[in-house]
Amino acid sequence: MKDLFYVGLGGATGSILRFVVSRWAERVFPFTGLPAGTFTVNILGCLLLGFLAGLADSRDLIRVEVRLLLMVGLLGGFTTFSTFGFETLSLARGSDKLLPVLYVGISVVLGVLSAWLGQTLGRSV
Repeated sequence: MKDLFYVGLGGATGSILRFVVSRWAERVFPFTGLPAGTFTVNILGCLLLGFLAGLADSRDLIRVEVRLLLMVGLLGGFTTFSTFGFETLSLARGSDKLLPVLYVGISVVLGVLSAWLGQTLGRSV
């Protein structure tokens, strides 16, 4: 039950931070033509998760509770793209070098198709 508390607290905080950082990036970079808020949050989330994972791997500095709060909760609420990026990197460390490429390709294609299908279904209801 304590683990759920850490994940939930971090997730709520991460969601609020995602909203704030995304809005900030949209104001700072309005000229890009891209969804600057989402892009900024996703890249920043990947950087932060990679940094925390590096600390956790190289030194035993991060307790389980802190990992749940920051890595699962906060960054999970901030962006699931950070988890996607980190898990893809983990797959790339394995012996099957095609697997991470397939994972990225299938995730992007099916994600976009699923968003289109969901939008189409939502409009038809």
